[in-house]
Amino acid sequence: MRLALRWQVLLWSFLLGAGSAIAADKPIPSTQAVQLAQRPGHAGIASANTLATQAGFEVLAKGGNAFDAAVAVASTLSVVEPESSGIGGGFMATMYVAAGKRTVFVDARETAPAAVNSKDYLNPDGSPNRDTALKGPLSAGIPGEPAGLAWLAKHYGKLPLNVSLAPAIRIASDGFKPDGRLLGSIKEEQNNFARWPASAEKFLPGGKVPAAGEIWRDPGQAHTLELLAKYGEAGFYSGETAQKLVEAVRAAGGNWTLKDLASYRVKERAPLTVDYRGYQVITAPPPSSGGVAIAEILNILSGFDLAKLDEAHRDHLVIEAMRRAFRDHNDYLGDPDFVKVPLNMLLSPYYADGLRQTILPDKATPSSMLAPSNGQDPGMHTTHFSIIDADGNMVAMTCTVNYTLGSTFVAAGTGVLLNDEMDDFALVPNKPNVYGLLGSKANAPEPGKRMLSSMSPSIVIGADRTAVIGSPGGSTIITQVLEGILAVIDGGDAHQAVGKKRFHHQFMPDVVMVEPGAFDAATTNALTQMGHTFKQREPWGFMNVVIWDRRSNKLDAASDPRREDGLGKVQ
Repeated sequence: MRLALRWQVLLWSFLLGAGSAIAADKPIPSTQAVQLAQRPGHAGIASANTLATQAGFEVLAKGGNAFDAAVAVASTLSVVEPESSGIGGGFMATMYVAAGKRTVFVDARETAPAAVNSKDYLNPDGSPNRDTALKGPLSAGIPGEPAGLAWLAKHYGKLPLNVSLAPAIRIASDGFKPDGRLLGSIKEEQNNFARWPASAEKFLPGGKVPAAGEIWRDPGQAHTLELLAKYGEAGFYSGETAQKLVEAVRAAGGNWTLKDLASYRVKERAPLTVDYRGYQVITAPPPSSGGVAIAEILNILSGFDLAKLDEAHRDHLVIEAMRRAFRDHNDYLGDPDFVKVPLNMLLSPYYADGLRQTILPDKATPSSMLAPSNGQDPGMHTTHFSIIDADGNMVAMTCTVNYTLGSTFVAAGTGVLLNDEMDDFALVPNKPNVYGLLGSKANAPEPGKRMLSSMSPSIVIGADRTAVIGSPGGSTIITQVLEGILAVIDGGDAHQAVGKKRFHHQFMPDVVMVEPGAFDAATTNALTQMGHTFKQREPWGFMNVVIWDRRSNKLDAASDPRREDGLGKVQ
């Protein structure tokens, strides 16, 4: 058996070597026209915070569409959920535009500043410097969310930007009561906030963590949002805000310039599309790694009749498909504007056939036999929301500042908490980032380059049902969204999709992370006998899903039950 396994691993290595020379000079063909003639007649929004969901419905009530609502939800999350996202970060969105019956992917990912230097992220001994990669201004990429929100309003919305930003500005000015998750995050990072006066002023008013039940105001961010509302993209990337951002970053040892901000551009890309069991899965292209990995996993699984297998063998095959997709994630993916990503190879059904042949039906493939590397536990951050409006427009948007509370650095005079997305580059090739993910030169930092992301906002369209789905969760985003998609395809409703117990394998570390209750005792024993190793951890993720049953023309929205502060609502 071991000899057969080695031969199959050698076959897979041959396929990888042969395929690595193939590059996609053009985007993989993607189905842009989606024939959904119906309209729901009502709307559904699921987000990580009740105030954000309500902000989305407030904008819909003013005559806005799903894209206006997305601006309202994202900007409100910037105020009330800064531990996960904000205007100092970026987003990726997979969208369906009902008027043109087409899908589009909006890339508002952060970019590296022109003066980026990998040496800034190394210790004297050449090891990764986790502090400069994760804390302070050197860890921050040029934000993309403000430009992305202005882009949505200008190109897809029905309302002026100032109308869609109004709920966030009001909440930041008048204040709100932070939930326990935000207060806990501030407490965890209070020592880092204390390193920078503007950070301490915002997050430690009076020198302490805000108390539960207290009203917390954010006048600095309110003013920055007002300038964005008044002047559009220019209100952030030039003028007063840009000047303050650059001055604050450089004063604290960072390297941003006004030109870095002025040069930022939103990118529209063709989403990836994969067919699986009669459903069309429309998902994120590079610089997201998530959509590629999901498509690769589904392509591998399409060669198995999972419905005829017992739970243990079905889960075994899913785990092995995850393992192989993450192996490719580490080696090939990066910003397509800077490197040739071999999408033709990675998304080919023939490539999936080859990978499928390396999977033994009843034995795990040790990751060490595929390639040596190191890793660690993935983190659980970022945020996602899903929207379907009355006309059938759809937005799956995942927003992030990377790790909890980003860089913990607030630019003085702006209220803007900066991201720490520079850690999502392969700052030191083949060394794990904070999520345990490895990277190659394809994801090395360069001026203006977008760092690789696991964000996987997706739309799933079948003969009778449509789902808008996504989740935060670092590298587990990919497997969460995969498992949610499989639940939808198996007939689950929105609550079943978000509530499904999760498991995760990311190639390295070579363990299957499981939520309590993900596998029963018999399944755990069977998988252990196959050679899988388990690590139980606390429940993870914050999935938000809206499903449209086109037979009954009813919407179903649900927010992840693992956290109490989200809201999925239909009205």
